[in-house]
Amino acid sequence: MNKVILMGRVGGDPRVRFIEGGRQLAEFSLATTEAARRLSDGSEVPELTEWHNIVMWDRHAEFAEKYVRKGARMLIEGKLRTRVWTDRNTIKHYITEIYVDAFELLPR
Repeated sequence: MNKVILMGRVGGDPRVRFIEGGRQLAEFSLATTEAARRLSDGSEVPELTEWHNIVMWDRHAEFAEKYVRKGARMLIEGKLRTRVWTDRNTIKHYITEIYVDAFELLPR
């Protein structure tokens, strides 16, 4: 099973474009944060923020273009996808993205 559920804040306004075949695509980052905590031995674990690359297609992308803005809180459900490409210097690049299946804008 490939399922991801994230709740966090949008890192920037979505970048929206149309690709071949007329499909609409929206991309943006989402920050999720684990709170700092103290372990039983007294040591502290600092706050940890992870950044995720979010991809929305078609009607989801249309919604993102109209309503998703930097700082908005979102709940996202989707799948992990990893892309690989080689640049002109023959260096391989990898990126892991979350392809959105369902989402919800949360109140501030």
